[in-house]
Amino acid sequence: MDISTKIRVAQIRAVPQKGDLQANHNKLMSILAELARESVDVVITPECFLDGYVATEASVTPTTLRQYAIDPSASPYVQSLSTWARAAAAWVIFGCSRNSPAGIFNSALILNRHGVLTGTYDKTHCQDHDKKYLPGQSLPVFNSDFGPFGVMICADRRWPETVRSLALQGARIMFNPTYGIHDERNQQMMRTRSYESEIFIAFTHPMQSLLTDPSGNIICNDMRADTQYTICEIDLSTVDAVRADPSSHLNNRRTDIYIE
Repeated sequence: MDISTKIRVAQIRAVPQKGDLQANHNKLMSILAELARESVDVVITPECFLDGYVATEASVTPTTLRQYAIDPSASPYVQSLSTWARAAAAWVIFGCSRNSPAGIFNSALILNRHGVLTGTYDKTHCQDHDKKYLPGQSLPVFNSDFGPFGVMICADRRWPETVRSLALQGARIMFNPTYGIHDERNQQMMRTRSYESEIFIAFTHPMQSLLTDPSGNIICNDMRADTQYTICEIDLSTVDAVRADPSSHLNNRRTDIYIE
């Protein structure tokens, strides 16, 4: 299979309503209707966009959180997204609360260009209100027509091991649905995560679209309130070039002296 290097990434930038799944779904589909004219390769929503990250509300408990969670295999919201992804021939990284027999996960669903749900990433680093969720147990990479990619959710980015683990598995870009801090400190952190692991990161927040490259540069930092998405075209071969350099961070690791 030929691997594409240039992709157009669309980051949804809209504030969802707490606990109103139908309203948030309608808002997303309205935005996607506009995006259908833009010929994009990947669309990313913020963290738990479908339920408005209702877990942050003090009134929501691990038990009541279940009423806001969906079963991806049976959800009409996911079916609508699947139809759109197939028609637009675009990947979708969709933030939601996911129902499972064991409990609820803070998840990102991965739909491919054919509208098929090809994978799920569950947030692994759960603190504070996120302890209402079960923590994810793996850091997988997902295969695509533009090569392997990784997904992390919000606070996962605070640990360098998250990005590094996925970069070492071959990921050239990280899709990062989030709902947390989006200040100057975070901007510097995202630049560092990209630089140290030589990878693109698409930080996607309801009020910020931030995209950093494998050299730690900012490709996009859009916080405009009058638009609901940002589109950037990136060339993933940039990652290959940086990692092929003799001074590559990934190639010059000292695993013989690191503490696991």
